[in-house]
Amino acid sequence: MILWRDRKRILGMPITFTVYSLSEDRLFIKTGLFNLRTEEIILYRIRDISLRRSFGQRIFGVGTVHICSSDHTCPELDVKNVRHSEKVKEMIHEQVEKMKLERRVRVNELIDGSDLNDPDNNFDEELDTAADEGMDDGHGE
Repeated sequence: MILWRDRKRILGMPITFTVYSLSEDRLFIKTGLFNLRTEEIILYRIRDISLRRSFGQRIFGVGTVHICSSDHTCPELDVKNVRHSEKVKEMIHEQVEKMKLERRVRVNELIDGSDLNDPDNNFDEELDTAADEGMDDGHGE
């Protein structure tokens, strides 16, 4: 089910061959006229969303939603020159949070995979040390 759809706009008019759409669990970007390309990002992989609106974009009532994700094929994505960009950003954010809750996504699933596979990674040891320090009541043993 598609929750939102819009085209990239030039001077506020939808005259490009880039179509953005949001479903319950994915964000799609379709580009091209003769050579079609479709990118998709699974929503629970999105880590950060921001909104950019230049002076020219504000004049034409559009904005760019910038998305950072843990997706390997598309770690950063700009949903460029869409109408109602603030509402679109909030809609994406709400769906991302909903998917993370439904899928019970943990923080370590969002960390870059190379850090987790690194044998020199002391992340668990750092957590143990921090927990031990938090348990210390300052009286010594």
